[in-house]
Amino acid sequence: MEVKVLDINGKDTGRKVELSDSVFGIEPNNHAVYLDVKQYLANQRQGNHKAKERAEVAGSTRKIKKQKGTGTARAGSKKSPLFKGGGAVFGPRPRSYSFKLNKTLKRLARKSALSLKVKESNLVVVEDFNFETPNTKNFINVLKALGLENKKSLFVLGDLNKNVYLSSRNLKASSVVTNSELSTYAILNANNLVLSEGSLEGIVENLSK
Repeated sequence: MEVKVLDINGKDTGRKVELSDSVFGIEPNNHAVYLDVKQYLANQRQGNHKAKERAEVAGSTRKIKKQKGTGTARAGSKKSPLFKGGGAVFGPRPRSYSFKLNKTLKRLARKSALSLKVKESNLVVVEDFNFETPNTKNFINVLKALGLENKKSLFVLGDLNKNVYLSSRNLKASSVVTNSELSTYAILNANNLVLSEGSLEGIVENLSK
């Protein structure tokens, strides 16, 4: 499929690029997308939650009352989970939430996410651009020209461009990544996907292996 190329002023350059149907035109696999996003979010969890159990709570192990004759249940230690300040029963312990997915499935998920953006007409291709110095105002002007000022947007560049990245870093609704950093979650989390011309070749190469 052909898509027109815009400049950073939002105007048509008169050129078009061919998007690979094997990457941008497949039938989306929703389950692959679900698994990839689930893995991404699971990997963000620190998993350092911890509750002290009765062996770890500070306190005396002295028997707090006699075994019989009190009219209440037996009690052997103030660290029992039954008492205030006692240890937790099967409390949370540090653990890793990460799990593995094979590369083929992850590539399918990214291709599905890209195809969804194309179907929703939320994908734009712009010519490669750069700023002389990091300047947030310049980046905001690009967003305004593309009609993305009040929308979540993801810019994908062919190579790391420090000035463009630093110009966008203060903006919560916009982010800039290279084609090698592209993830299914990042694609779907953005309302609009903006691809630079230089990123297309890398994206197709990464997802066609």
